[in-house]
Amino acid sequence: MSKSTVNRERMHPELEEWRKKIDSIDHQLSSLLCDRLNCAQNISEIKHRNGEQVLQPAREKEVLSNVLDKADSQLKAAALEKIYRCIIEETRLFQHEWKNEQSCEKQ
Repeated sequence: MSKSTVNRERMHPELEEWRKKIDSIDHQLSSLLCDRLNCAQNISEIKHRNGEQVLQPAREKEVLSNVLDKADSQLKAAALEKIYRCIIEETRLFQHEWKNEQSCEKQ
C-alpha cells in the first residue's frame, strides 16, 4: 500500500465522524427551520389581520445584524450573511404564499 492510501484510510474514520456531526446538525437545522416557518406563518397571519406588508426591511436588517454578531470571523460572517439572506427571502416568499392561500380560501 502506498503512503497516500494509508493516510486516506486513517483519515476516513475522522471524516466519517465529521460527516455524522454534520448530519446531526442538518437534522436539527431542518427542525429549527420548520419551527421558524411556523413562526413566520403566525407573523404573516397577524400582519394580514393588521393590514401590514410582508416585506419589512428594518426587521430583516435587525435579523441579519443579530446573526452576524455571533460570527467569530469575517469569513464566517460573510457566509452567514449569504445563508441568512436566502433564509429571509424564502421566509418572505413563504409568507406571501400563505397569505395568498388564505385569500383564496376566503373566496
